[in-house]
This record gives sequence, C-alpha cells and structure tokens, in this order.
Amino acid sequence: MNKEKEVKKLKEIIQIDEHYYVKATSTRVDDRTRVLKHGDTFAVFDRFGDIQSIGRVEHGIYHFDTRYLSKYELKINNLRPLLLNSTVREDNSLLTVDLTNPELKDERGSLISQGSIHIFRAKLLWEGAHYEHIRVTNYSDKKTSLVLSFEVGADFADIFEVRGTNRERRGRYFSPQILKNGVLFKYIGLDNIERVTRLISDPNPDKILDDLIAFYITLEPHGKKDLYLKLCCELRDSHCQSSPEISLGLYQSAFTGMTFSIRKGRLKQAQIVTSNEQFNNWINRASADLHMLITETPYGPYPYAGVPWFSTAFGRDGIITALECLWMNPALARGVLNFLAKTQAKELDPEHEAEPGKILHELRQGEMAICNEVPFGRYYGTIDATPLFIILASAYFKRTGDIDFIRSIWENILLALDWIDNYGDKDGDGFIEYLRSGEKGLVNQGWKDSGDSVFHEDGSLAKGPIALCEVQGYCYAAKIGAAHLAKVLGELALADRLEKEAKELKKRFNEIFWCEDISTYGLCLDGQKRLCKVKTSNAGHLLFSNIAEEEQARIVAKTLLSKEFFSGWGIRTVAEDEVRYNPMSYHNGSVWPHDNALIALGFSQYGFKHMALEILNGLFQASTFMDLNRLPELFCGFVKRPGEGPTLYPVACLPQAWASATVFCLLQAVLGLSFSRKRPQIRFNHPILPDYLEWVEIKNLEVASETVDFVLTRHAQNVSINVLKKTRNVEIAVIH
Repeated sequence: MNKEKEVKKLKEIIQIDEHYYVKATSTRVDDRTRVLKHGDTFAVFDRFGDIQSIGRVEHGIYHFDTRYLSKYELKINNLRPLLLNSTVREDNSLLTVDLTNPELKDERGSLISQGSIHIFRAKLLWEGAHYEHIRVTNYSDKKTSLVLSFEVGADFADIFEVRGTNRERRGRYFSPQILKNGVLFKYIGLDNIERVTRLISDPNPDKILDDLIAFYITLEPHGKKDLYLKLCCELRDSHCQSSPEISLGLYQSAFTGMTFSIRKGRLKQAQIVTSNEQFNNWINRASADLHMLITETPYGPYPYAGVPWFSTAFGRDGIITALECLWMNPALARGVLNFLAKTQAKELDPEHEAEPGKILHELRQGEMAICNEVPFGRYYGTIDATPLFIILASAYFKRTGDIDFIRSIWENILLALDWIDNYGDKDGDGFIEYLRSGEKGLVNQGWKDSGDSVFHEDGSLAKGPIALCEVQGYCYAAKIGAAHLAKVLGELALADRLEKEAKELKKRFNEIFWCEDISTYGLCLDGQKRLCKVKTSNAGHLLFSNIAEEEQARIVAKTLLSKEFFSGWGIRTVAEDEVRYNPMSYHNGSVWPHDNALIALGFSQYGFKHMALEILNGLFQASTFMDLNRLPELFCGFVKRPGEGPTLYPVACLPQAWASATVFCLLQAVLGLSFSRKRPQIRFNHPILPDYLEWVEIKNLEVASETVDFVLTRHAQNVSINVLKKTRNVEIAVIH
C-alpha cells in the first residue's frame, strides 16, 4: 500500500466506531493520581499520564491558579491503551508510564495482538511548560501501522471553579487555532488578562483538529518511533522561557535543569538514612515532596501548601512546615520569614481581613482573586499565623544564631506583637479572638477552618468572637520567644514586659481553659465567654507551646492517647465520644499528620518520649499503606483494623507540605534534638528509637557554618551516638 493510501486508511480508522474492534479486558480505573510541580505550575494526571475530562475533576495542568489544560487523553487506534506501570521518580523529577495495546486491527483488517505494542511516556514540568517524550515500539514480528492520538481541551477554569465555586460570568473563549505543529487555545478573562495554552510536537502531527492531534505511525518489526510534545502556559505577552519549538534537545535540557535544581536543593538540607528500607522510603518521598512544593520567590524559598487545592503561599502552612523541618533545613525558615515579613499587612482592609501587623493567610493569582470574586488575592483571615510568625523567628535564631537576619525583620516582629495586643485581643480580656469582618471570608480562622469545627459539647456551633485554646498557647510562646530576641538585641525593658505578660497569660489561661471533668483543656471561649468543653486535638498544641502546666500536660497526653482519640494510626482531631465526631469529616474526627507531629513535639518537650514514639509508630505504619509512601493532608479516623490500611479522605491534598514534613518533626521529637547557638552544640535529651530502627545516620547537618555527620544506634537501654565528621567548634551532647 503506498503512503497516500495508507494515510487515507488510517484517517478512516481513527474516525470509525469503537465497537468495530475486538475488546480486551481493560485496566480497572482507580482514583490514584500522579502529581508534578515546578514553581507556579503543577499537573495532576491519572496513572495513564492522562487528563480526563470526566471522573476526578482536579485533573489538569495549572499555572498561576488557572487550569490551562483540562483534557489530554492518549488513544491508540481510538482506544485507550492498557496500563502496565506508572510511577513518579523518587525525586519527583519525572512521571514515567508504560502502556501496551489492547487487541486491535490494522488498516488491512489484520489482528494486532494485545501486548504487541509498547508505549513509553515520560513527563516533566519546567519553567511554565509541560514536556513529554513518547516512544512507541513494535514487538511483533510484522510491519504494523497505527494511529496515536491525543484528545485535548482547555477550559481555563479558575482553581476555585474546579473546587466547586459557581460563577455568574466568565471571560471570552476563542476558537482553537491550528498551528503547523500543534494547536493553540486562548482565553481573555474578566480581569482582561490573556491566557494561552500552546500544545506543539516534534514531528508535526499528521492530523490536527480543534480537539485532537494525531500521528500516523508505521513500524517495522522491533521498530521504534519517538515523539516529543510540549505544552506552554502563557500569561499576557510572556511566553514560556524556551523556544516555541520542541525537540529531543529541548526535552533533555528541561530534564537536566530539573535534576540540577533537585540536586542543588538537597545540598541545603541534612540527609537521613536508617536501617529500615520502608522508613527510608517514607523519608525520601517526604524530602522529595517538600522540594517539589518549595517555590523560589523574590524573597526566598517558600513551601506551597499542597496540590491541587492549595498550591500557593499560605502563612500558617508555610510557618508550620518550616518549624517541622527547621532542624535539618533552616534555610527554608529564613525564606518563609522573609516572604511573610514582606507581605505583612500595613493598613486596615476589612474585606481582606487585613490589619496592621497581621501575617498573611493566603495569596492567590487567578482570575477570580484578581476580580475580587473571592477575597483571597491577598487574604489575612487567620488568627494564628501572626503569633506563629514570631515563634518561627525565635526558633530560627535559636537554631542558627543569625542575628543579622533577625535585625532585618525586627520591625515586622514588633508590628506582629502590636497586632496581638491591639487587634487580636478584640475585647481587652487578654485572649486573642477572631470574628470575620467580610462577607466572603472564612468563618473559622484557626487551622481547623471548616464551618462546623468549633462547637459546644451539645454540638451547637459556637458564635464569635472565638478565642481558640491553641492560639493562646501560640501567643504565650510568641511573647517568650520575642522576649529572648529582645534581650539579644539589647531591648531589656521590652523583654521584661513580654515575659511578665507571658507569665500572666499562662496563669489566666490555665485557670479559665482547664476542664477537670473532661481531662483536657476546653476548645475555645465563645463570644459570651462560655467555654466549649469539647475534647479535641487542639489541646495537644498547648504542650508544643509550653503553656500547659506540668500536671495538666501529663493528663492531656494521657487523654490524647486514649482509645477515644488514638485510632492506632494517629490522634483524631475530635474524640469519638463527642457529639460531632465523624471519622470521615474534614476536622471533626479525621487524622492530620501535621497535627500529630506538633503534638508529638509537645510530648517530647514535657519528657513524654514514649508517647511521642506511639505517634511516630502509627504514622509510619500508615505511610507503608499509602501510594508512593506519601502521607496525605489527612485521612479518616476509623480505628485501625488488623491487616488493613487507613481509610483515605477522598479529596485530601497529595502531596501536602506540612504532612510531608511530619516525619522530620517526629524524628526530632523522639530524639529530643535541639541546638545551642552559644557553644555551638547539638543536644539529644533522652533520645529513643523504635524497635524497627537499629540505627539512624544523619549527614550534612549544618551547625555554625560547619557540617556534622553522625550515627545514632539503638541499644537495650539507650541510644548511642558515633560522630563520623565534625570540627572542634561543634559539640554533641547526650543526656540519658
């Protein structure tokens, strides 16, 4: 058959009805996704490497809070291939997929046996573009012709639309533009910004329609064919930073850039290896996820909160993530502090909940935020990010001794302290509380910010202003931390005032919030100063902040590890005997890894190492059941059942920064790890290790501009430390 007739026949094949083919059993569809991210671009694929326009709505390629590609489905002779394997590399640089053909017929009507054709896909994101390499290999003993096609589409949906927010109006869509090497989609939003999706390939497609590009491929026995595709996400007149062409060289250049970036990022943090390969898998995935979520901003590195819903800067999430991994990557804390100092509110703006000195909650750059359809363009509706900012600044200084940086943000710290006293405490009772000032903002403004997360023991929702228990603890820790910084900076009068205020806050808090009858602290004070006597995980954060008295801390720890709270996988957000408990809820009975990590750190600070170890054990076991060993944002709070894994929460972010950082915080907790800047010194206070870790090796740990390598080994009665590399300037102290 000559080339012209062959092409004509193949065009017919791609357009004929699907029932023409003998169907093989297809791979079962599941809801596991594959995620890539670089900078302000992220992608969510199914395991085939596709973006399906049906099923899970979050599939897509997104750029600055807009979905630039909403459909991208690979077909072979108009049928979906069969899935062989799909994985994201351990360092998150590349998604690779292996596919094969179902049973097909070629243009002559001859049978193409199932499994004769192998399709390899490799995908990566780099500088606002999606790159893909496809290799098609014919493993049959005869010449084979086939059609490889992509069904494509771009809806330019704002991330809030994808999440379910309805819009009355949208911008203007333009008809797709056919290019010689692909197709271009364009949309001008209500913000008058032009957004363009440009999908191109090498070689040029044989067929291009508005919603389809196709390649007519003929392969000799054991012959191969390589295709390269590139999708550019273009905003206004700025194009992706590489040529509008695509080739092997450009693909390899993007891959080289990605791998170099990952390697450079790893050099900035300590490396951890243990005797347990499953535990190593958890650590390696967590480390890779953190690197993927960290975005370089003009003010330094910042961990975006999570994919898909929160791939942007969140104040609270960034601070807690930085705290969780401060010991092994202090540079991240510096980036977070600098970013939040530069975006700190300077004036009153009730619609965006901004007040002088307040720290950012959320930053969005999509059409709906720009048009103020949602208030989250630069939104300050959080009650806890401001004291947490001060806590992180103090912790960063204790970890690094970087007084020059603290001086550079000292005015921001003072502004944050003023906000606590002048704006946070709305009624002058010494506790800070929140009450939404705008119609569109968040009703609840602690970390449990869903609408039903703050309630009384009878289940009725608490009415504001709301003074959350853990936020008072954060304010106590913030004033203690700021007092320490003030002393170092020579502001002794300020330090003395802050210490007195912290002491008084601790006294009054323990008098008012402690509930002897439920063996824990109350959740909050409502607008009428009634205490919500509800057992929640919020109380565990009071140990993290050290506001709890010693005896009360011991009781809280015991309560949190009771069967009402501890599922076997972790501590639930709400005890199962509370009225609003629901293990499938977002905040009222689920298990959040970061919540557990902060509680474990609090246990450790009060000397409850074995209690912290129980949390580590539960979350480690949970990670072994998770796809790619990746802990999600949260999972359901059902009790652990023999031989079964945790029950997943259906729309949890994967990955989520503060869930990824959990493992590092838990290790710090059980090792009792801290630092002294004066000597300098690494301290281990009564360290313990679980029975599945014989040893833990930590390399490249930065202390006083030096790096230290050492191994911790578990023994019957204690943990020993063998130093592999250090200078004379750094001491290592172990308290048994």
